[in-house]
Amino acid sequence: MLSFFLQKKKTANKDNFWLDDIKKQPRPKFHPLTISDIRRETDECVSIAFDIPESLRDEYRFAAGQYLTLKTTIDGEEVRRSYSICSSPLDGELRVAVKKVTGGKFSTYANEKLAVGQTLDVMTPQGNFTIPFKKDNAAQYVMFAAGSGITPIMSLIKTILQFEPQSTVILFYGNKAVSTIIFKDELDDLKNTYLNRLEIHHILSREDQGTDWLKGRIDAQKVRLYAQKFFSPSAVAHYFICGPEEMIHQVKNTLTELGVSDKKVHFELFTSTTSPLEKKAVETSSVKGEILSHVTVILDGEETHFDVSSKGISILDAALDAGADVPFACKGAVCCTCRAKVLEGKVVMEMNYALDDDEVEQGYVLTCQSHPITERVVVSYDE
Repeated sequence: MLSFFLQKKKTANKDNFWLDDIKKQPRPKFHPLTISDIRRETDECVSIAFDIPESLRDEYRFAAGQYLTLKTTIDGEEVRRSYSICSSPLDGELRVAVKKVTGGKFSTYANEKLAVGQTLDVMTPQGNFTIPFKKDNAAQYVMFAAGSGITPIMSLIKTILQFEPQSTVILFYGNKAVSTIIFKDELDDLKNTYLNRLEIHHILSREDQGTDWLKGRIDAQKVRLYAQKFFSPSAVAHYFICGPEEMIHQVKNTLTELGVSDKKVHFELFTSTTSPLEKKAVETSSVKGEILSHVTVILDGEETHFDVSSKGISILDAALDAGADVPFACKGAVCCTCRAKVLEGKVVMEMNYALDDDEVEQGYVLTCQSHPITERVVVSYDE
């Protein structure tokens, strides 16, 4: 399968990773994929690999740090969940990790009932938690992860170590105990293979390793200490952060205080809360009164028309009610699956954790968070 991931279009540069190529792919779609392997990573986490048919191989090319949305029916209910890809595009497989969450319908199902040979509906890869990589880079990367936040970080680490032979990586990884460290054996193997290029620090909240800077949780104080002991903030090319929102908030803000440019700091949220981390409004002016808007949604060249109030349900939910099969996953402003472009009129987003400033300026919105504020709005998922 390795040749599948290494295939590139004729315009691709053999010395660069194909991020730009992937971003030009058509909008994401679900396809039924067969599970080819399930591996127990910890007592509460499994990784799942999928068999990719020849006809779909181009659609499932991915960049390190991207994710898949999985869909199935459990107890008569359609369930969708997004999980980061833990394999590198250079590994020759497409694999995600699913950590069991208390009360989690899909994660419990995946850890207890999924089996090799079963089929799941899998959306084509998405996500912006990535950058272009170049073979001649000689860069230093610093990663902060906690719990299952290691999943996209793992893909990034493996890609950097294999694709950029002059680059180095420092990983700070937080867990409760050694037994809960996802990919522990694989991380140890990578450390042994790349002795001078990969540095790993495990921070445990429920086990004492004999030093305070490796005990507890990753927070602002620890980030300042690590910046003194292990890396120079200005010398790091890129930072990647994935884990609980509070950890991301503290790490990102501390790096900013240390003089690190926002352009160097990349983070991935799995879930969102009501805190103000990275919420960006498309339209900041308040809407006076209620507006009934005529909305047109364009999907695969076909139009769906419906009316929705500015103070009513989101454009995404209204489109689904009108019968449009628009893409979505989390409905929490995190995953970016419902991304679309406003071609006419204006909308306001309640929250935005997924789109960057350039995308917002170009008119892209998360339709799960969007409400119309003009009498006519046209939104396209095809752009």
